[in-house]
Amino acid sequence: MGTNTNRRRDYSWFALGLLIFVGREALAQIRYSVPEEVQEGTVVGNIAKDLGLDIASLTDRRFRVVSESKNAIFGVNQNNGALYVSSQIDREELCEGSGACLVELKILVENPLEIHYVVVEITDVNDHSPNFPEREQTFEIAEQTLPGKRFQLHTAHDPDAGINSIRTYTLTSNEHFEVNIRQSDAGKIPFLVLKKALDREQKNKHTLLVTAVDGGKPPRSGTLNVSIIVLDSNDNRPIFSEEIYQISIKENIPVGTSVFRMNATDLDEDTNGEVQYSLGKTLRRKVYDTFELNKLTGEIIVKGVVDFEESDLYELDVEASDKGTPPLTGECRVIIKVIDVNDNAPEIQMTSLSNTVSEDSKPGTVISLLSVKDKDSGVNGKIISTITNEVPFELKPSYKENTYSVVTKGLLDREQVSQYEITIKATDCGEPPLSTFKTLSIQISDVNDNRGGHLKR
Repeated sequence: MGTNTNRRRDYSWFALGLLIFVGREALAQIRYSVPEEVQEGTVVGNIAKDLGLDIASLTDRRFRVVSESKNAIFGVNQNNGALYVSSQIDREELCEGSGACLVELKILVENPLEIHYVVVEITDVNDHSPNFPEREQTFEIAEQTLPGKRFQLHTAHDPDAGINSIRTYTLTSNEHFEVNIRQSDAGKIPFLVLKKALDREQKNKHTLLVTAVDGGKPPRSGTLNVSIIVLDSNDNRPIFSEEIYQISIKENIPVGTSVFRMNATDLDEDTNGEVQYSLGKTLRRKVYDTFELNKLTGEIIVKGVVDFEESDLYELDVEASDKGTPPLTGECRVIIKVIDVNDNAPEIQMTSLSNTVSEDSKPGTVISLLSVKDKDSGVNGKIISTITNEVPFELKPSYKENTYSVVTKGLLDREQVSQYEITIKATDCGEPPLSTFKTLSIQISDVNDNRGGHLKR
């Protein structure tokens, strides 16, 4: 990993109304990018400069990062306003998958109170080679097998993302086989395809080398040794009624529930027509943990917890095999879509710098910031936030969805009320709705607003 990297900045500012009184909230968002594995202390960008903040006042205004992570990887320098890398970044550990790896930071300054949102994209470097789960794979193929038959190969794994992930699979030059790649949500799945009929009497074993190649510069690769054992002569393979089955189930479905039953037919008789079922060998580990397949009945049964928030789609490759010698197989795919249910209550997060507000504060004074979120999706994750009790405070929405400021909405008088307990309620729109409550305690500080009286003798 080189330390001399080009860092690019992409600023995207969002206009906001400013709340001008004793407290002021100025929200904006800027965006940077930095490669993984850079040295600690690497400067990502100058936040103060990009936000137009006075560098000389950063220390007094307590310029800092408010991180939601226990292991913060970024920090800010109060002396020059720079955002820097504070610990080693491993993109593959931080973000799974090939999508953009984005880290959102909250930058706070005080006097007046401002909060700014900074998004840092962690870009990938090609620091991993493709790796197969096993070094060798063996197939037994009958010599009467017709060209076009596909055999699923082990899928290589490469933690790198984007262009640095696996781009293709290649096969050593030969006259009988070629590699075909199928794209799925899990990535590229290689198949060995028979392109020319085999003849055991001419050659009873073929040795091939499959290579997985990523798109890095220079590219990295991994290899798989494939052995083909050619068998002497079952002429009918099991056939599914569909190539792809699609079913839907609700999350939290009880363990042990049968969700689907496969049915493959084989026109052969006796053992050559008896069908057994099995799951593909290269599915995601989560599939094996969540579902099991009865090899005799073809029933797909719930084995583990089905959680929409963890995975909303499962793809199962199912193989039907007869008991002939050699056995013939048929394949299909079962796509299981998980339907979300309202099983998560909203979460409320407070950012409050002080629990005291002066009684002469004018309406609109910011006293706290809060954000709400819900792990559910759709209407189950849509949140309505309110203050439930009668207090001279209100929630003012921000430009950022589900983000609010708690502000004063009326005049305060410490001599009448010296303390307020503000109850905030966040309710989702599920059926039935789920709610979360949080209380914010505010003390009213005194000002000299009452003149003394004279006693009569």
